[in-house]
Amino acid sequence: MAHRLAIVGGGPAGMMAGLLFARAGVPVTVLEKHGDFLRDFRGDTVHPSTLELFRELGLRDRLLQRPHDEVSEIGARIAGRHVRIADFRRLPVDSQFIAMMPQWDFLDFVAGEAARYPDFALRMNAEATGLSHDAAGRVNGVVLADGEMIAADYVIAADGRRSVLRDAAALPLRNIGAPIDIFWFRLPKRATGDNRTMGVFEAGRLLVQIDRGDYWQCAYVFAKGEADAVRARGLAAFRAEIAGLVPDLGGAADELTDWDQVKLLSVSLDRLTRWHRPGLLAIGDAAHAMSPVGGVGINLAVQDAVAAANLMARTMAEGGDVDALAPKVQKRRMLPTRIVQRMQKLAHDRVIGAVLDPQARIDRPPMLVTLLDRHAVLRGIPARLIGLGVRREHIRSPDAGKRDRSR
Repeated sequence: MAHRLAIVGGGPAGMMAGLLFARAGVPVTVLEKHGDFLRDFRGDTVHPSTLELFRELGLRDRLLQRPHDEVSEIGARIAGRHVRIADFRRLPVDSQFIAMMPQWDFLDFVAGEAARYPDFALRMNAEATGLSHDAAGRVNGVVLADGEMIAADYVIAADGRRSVLRDAAALPLRNIGAPIDIFWFRLPKRATGDNRTMGVFEAGRLLVQIDRGDYWQCAYVFAKGEADAVRARGLAAFRAEIAGLVPDLGGAADELTDWDQVKLLSVSLDRLTRWHRPGLLAIGDAAHAMSPVGGVGINLAVQDAVAAANLMARTMAEGGDVDALAPKVQKRRMLPTRIVQRMQKLAHDRVIGAVLDPQARIDRPPMLVTLLDRHAVLRGIPARLIGLGVRREHIRSPDAGKRDRSR
């Protein structure tokens, strides 16, 4: 008899795991504490590695029917000069672009595809606040905020970087440290035929503009703990700084009329040193919080879900012992986690930190960036690191063939 699986968290890791385990014939309940998927702080970058997974599932074309822009090249403006950094058209895969898709559309799509399987259930407004255990101390369910207990033979914690379940399970956390925070806000723009997402680097200042069609989603990056100092300078000074940093915005910055429009996003960079205990496995941000650098968080979370299903779904569907398999998931996914976090830490300390230094002088792009801009073949290297990552997963979990194709 198949094990009952409870997945806590309806983000990319939780929803992808729900889809794959249900596809394998495992009875799955995904518990999402919110009533919808509409969250501004959720990333929009669906990388080639993730698109290829959906292609392997036969779902990529359906996914790309959702609103999105295709980004084949990443660039930046450094010291007033536009430079090209990564070219995804050089990747050895069919999906040679990043799909800029609102995460609520991505999650809604995955939820809809998972719902085609009779073994899948999604419960919204179901906030998990703790775990239940059997007499031997093994996790055997999830406790909700209203006191309801959801019994499960196994639990996957995918409840994000502030994971309640990893704390409840006393999983050890290593804080690597992120020296930055972000102000997150929207500015209006005119829709264009191409996606113009880019970063702007000037001495002491860094702004990322995410092109969402008729508006910019902007990330103003500053040193951690400096939010109050930025606010103290006043909203008028903040508007003037944004307008000066990106003159192409025109008068768009004038749309910021209240600090309530500017949300603080505290950046974390950490990882669990142990992702599991009997009856439970943590994946995605619950196992490793990523910095926004490279926009890789969604894709690492999805890869975790795929690895978990590859290693555990068949055994779980057959009712076998899966506790011994959880360490194998961690072992498989720890290498890419460490490598990406090491690269992000290096970017924080050597690049972003240097840019944000009040004494910084940026007269020209760094030599490495200049080389990338000049030589197209070199732009395939960062494209591969960003777009495909390290130890890319493929769909190996079984398909129980129960999908309702009429829905």
